[in-house]
Amino acid sequence: MKLISPLEFTGTRAWDALDIERFTGAATVRLHWTDQAYVWHVNDGAEVFVVLKGAVDMHVRQTGREEVFSLSEGDIFHAEAGDEHVAHPRGAARVLVIETEGSV
Repeated sequence: MKLISPLEFTGTRAWDALDIERFTGAATVRLHWTDQAYVWHVNDGAEVFVVLKGAVDMHVRQTGREEVFSLSEGDIFHAEAGDEHVAHPRGAARVLVIETEGSV
């Protein structure tokens, strides 16, 4: 057992991650630290994205249109397989991500 305090985790580069668990069936739980945008991507499976500290603008593309969801601390974003999205933190952010192992 261990206690993980997200506020004490700082990466050495944007989207650095602390691997927390790998579940049977190839799902991972990772704590990410970032202060820069990710890249547009589509996951192989579902993704659950929880903002623990900071704020993130999640850009999504649906039916040819771009939309932005503003996520605050405690907000959860869920993407299904095939959903195109990119996260843009506003300053430093700590995010818990649960997704298929090896997903982008």
